[in-house]
Amino acid sequence: MTTVALRDVTKVFRDGTRAVDGVNLDVNDAEFMVLLGPSGCGKSTVLRMVAGLEDPTSGAVLLGGRLANDLPPRERGVAMVFQDFALYPHMTVGGNIAFPLRLAGSEPSRRVERVADVAAALGISDVLARRPSQLSGGQRQRVAMGRAIVRRPRLFLMDEPLSNLDSGLRAELRAEISGLTRELGVTTIYVTHDQAEALTMADRVAIMRKGVLQDVGTPTQVYGRPATLYVAAFLGSPRMNLLEASVYVHLDRHVALALGEQALHLPWNDIRARAVAHYHGERIVVGMRAEALTPVAAGAPGDVLQGRIRYLEHHGHESIAFLDVGATAVVVDETGAPAERPAPGERGLRRLNQVVQRIAGRGAEPAKGEAPAVEARASVLPDPGRQHRHRPAELAVRLAPYPAVSPGRPLTVSVRMEALHFFDERGDRIDVGWR
Repeated sequence: MTTVALRDVTKVFRDGTRAVDGVNLDVNDAEFMVLLGPSGCGKSTVLRMVAGLEDPTSGAVLLGGRLANDLPPRERGVAMVFQDFALYPHMTVGGNIAFPLRLAGSEPSRRVERVADVAAALGISDVLARRPSQLSGGQRQRVAMGRAIVRRPRLFLMDEPLSNLDSGLRAELRAEISGLTRELGVTTIYVTHDQAEALTMADRVAIMRKGVLQDVGTPTQVYGRPATLYVAAFLGSPRMNLLEASVYVHLDRHVALALGEQALHLPWNDIRARAVAHYHGERIVVGMRAEALTPVAAGAPGDVLQGRIRYLEHHGHESIAFLDVGATAVVVDETGAPAERPAPGERGLRRLNQVVQRIAGRGAEPAKGEAPAVEARASVLPDPGRQHRHRPAELAVRLAPYPAVSPGRPLTVSVRMEALHFFDERGDRIDVGWR
């Protein structure tokens, strides 16, 4: 049984760069775990520490429950597949695949048999006599996979193995890699910046940002209930619409979410209304994906947003309309420094006091153009240039492939209230809904 456990793992390079910061992660036996994040987020450094190519500055790396910090790479039972294939140009395909077996002293007849089996599984039996320079990119990646598989390792480590290939070939090899690793039952850690790879291949996804683990869960969990504003913005195409909303509580009726001059309403019997009500008089971030919005006729009942189409994007199978609804978008700042956080106890007491003082008898929304009756806390959302920045919202809405609308035309969309996501001023999820 091969499991991987990271316990408070931190990596600080000599120049002071903190590449990985206190990561705790468990990878189960035979699990396909994907480390996802943008370039420079620390995911490849985590992979190299698991392989033994980098030493953690602090924390523990455990393989199969055994502390592996001081274990040399050759004794860890891992096989790595790299972005640049790393094949030996002077060897044939068969020689490249058989090389780990030759180093291990395997008998020639056994090597030939194992290489033939692996080549057949990868569909490269007909190129065993060729050299890497005579192969396509996809064939070379299969050879690199074969060289890793033939060792029958306890753990596969893959560092963006498909990033140098074209999109069609990436889709083909995604299915092959995930199917093959599951068939072999080998624990796999796969690094990528491509969310499509993560969501289609992984048993679970671990999302990183600036060396910090943001969220871990199945593809359905991290997409359907992102733990942070960053994860919400990172996953999905088009990206999730993230709008600044002011919260006003009407006891026993609803919780109003003011988006500029328009508002959405959570019924008081909705379990999420209780959690959002704690932010009465404050601003939060409301997230809604394009699939939560449906075009309807003007004047339709229910929770709707009205606006004008700013521009359209045609994608063949669908069109995306970007709608100006007069709201303010919250854009995650990739380079901003993390905002300071109050201590958990202090934050809870502060919120409890606010709720007690504010909700009783003071739940009305302000009239149009009138200042809120409740004095909101200053700097509720982080300042621009820190975690988030603000701009006029362009609400992404999915339409038919070639809709009978055009830029400048009005459009009304119905909002599926059960599909909304809520985040506080620090970018953490307001803990409502399912998981």
